[in-house]
Amino acid sequence: MLQPELAEKIVREVQKLIAEEIIVVNTEGIIMASTNQDRLGTFHEGAFITSQQKKKLIITEKDVMKLEGVKSGINLPIFFQHEVIGVIGITGDPEMVTPFGEIIRKMTELLISENYFGEQFDYHSRAMETFVLEWLQAKEPSPVLLERARALSISLDLPRTAVIIELGQGKFPLSRDVWSTILNSFSQNKNDVLTRSGNERIIMLIDCSEAIQPTSLKSRLQQFLHYINKSFGISVYAGVGQCTLPSTLHHSYAQAERALKLAEKNRSIIFDEELTLEMITGVLTQEVKSEFIQRTIGPILKEKDLLMTLNELFKQNHSLKNTAQSLHIHINTLHYRLKKIEELTHLNPNTIHDLFCLYFAVQLLDE
Repeated sequence: MLQPELAEKIVREVQKLIAEEIIVVNTEGIIMASTNQDRLGTFHEGAFITSQQKKKLIITEKDVMKLEGVKSGINLPIFFQHEVIGVIGITGDPEMVTPFGEIIRKMTELLISENYFGEQFDYHSRAMETFVLEWLQAKEPSPVLLERARALSISLDLPRTAVIIELGQGKFPLSRDVWSTILNSFSQNKNDVLTRSGNERIIMLIDCSEAIQPTSLKSRLQQFLHYINKSFGISVYAGVGQCTLPSTLHHSYAQAERALKLAEKNRSIIFDEELTLEMITGVLTQEVKSEFIQRTIGPILKEKDLLMTLNELFKQNHSLKNTAQSLHIHINTLHYRLKKIEELTHLNPNTIHDLFCLYFAVQLLDE
C-alpha cells in the first residue's frame, strides 16, 4: 500500500509545513523516504514500535541511547482504513514538534487516500476502456467478455446508441482530476456506459431500451459539451449513431464515427440519421474519391476563380443573381465563368446530372 514513490511525495509535501527532518517508515521499521538521504533503508526501532502499538511515540534523548536508528522527536502511525500502513517521524525537540503531529498525520493520511482513490480511478478507467473497445469489436460476446461485464455491472442485453465525443483544441494530456470531473459530470442513466478512449475521445453507449427521443439525447449532450468547453476551454464535438440491438452495436459505433467526421467541420453534434450524401462518401475509398475529382473538376483545380465561382454557386443554392452579388462580379462575368467551367470539364452546370457531379466533386474536395 505504502510504496516508495508515495513515501517520497509525503516527505516533499510535509517539508512545506515544517523545517525539521522528516522520515516515512514502513511497518517493518525500514525508512522508505527521508529528507536525510543517509537514513534511507536503515532500521528505525521507534517507528517499528509505533506500528506495533498503533499509537504515537515520543522519542527523548534518553531513548536515543536505547533504541536503534532513532533521533529525538515524534513518531506517528499512519492509518488507512483503520489499519497502520506506515509511520511518519519528525526529528527535533519533542515539545516543539509534537504540536504539529496531528496536523501532519491528517495531511499524510489525506495524501494516501487521494493516491489510493486516484489509482482506483486509473484502474477502473483502463478496465472500462479495454472492455468497451473489445465489446465493440466482438461479433458475439465470449464467456470472458460476459464475465468482465458482470464484474463491471454492465448489461450486454440492452439496445444501445453509440456516441463518440472528440475533444479538440485544449491542453493534453488531461490530468486524472480533470478526466474524473468530466466523466462524472454527464447525467447518465444507470445502464449507460461511459469511458474515455485515449487522451482525446469519450465513448458513450447509451441505453435506448425505452425509446429515447433524439431531442432529449441531444439536449443532454449539448449540456455536457457546453460544460467541457466552458470549464476547461476545450473545443468539443460529437457523432451519434442509431439505436441498435446488442448484436449490432458495432454498426451504431460505425455510424457515430461517420457522423463525427461531419461534426468536426462545424464543431457540433451530428446524428447519423441526419446524414444523406455523407452516407455515400463515408464508404468510398480515398482512391475512388481522388479519381472522381480528377474526372470531374480536375481540369479546373488550378483555376482559382473558376473553383471559387463553383463553390459560391452551390452556397447560393444555384442562384445566379446571388452568386454574382456575393462574388462582386457582373452577371455576364458569371455566365462567362460557367461557360468556361463547362468547356474545361465537359459538365454543364445547367443540367441536373452534370450539376450533381460537380457538386459531389466539390464536396469530396472539401473533405
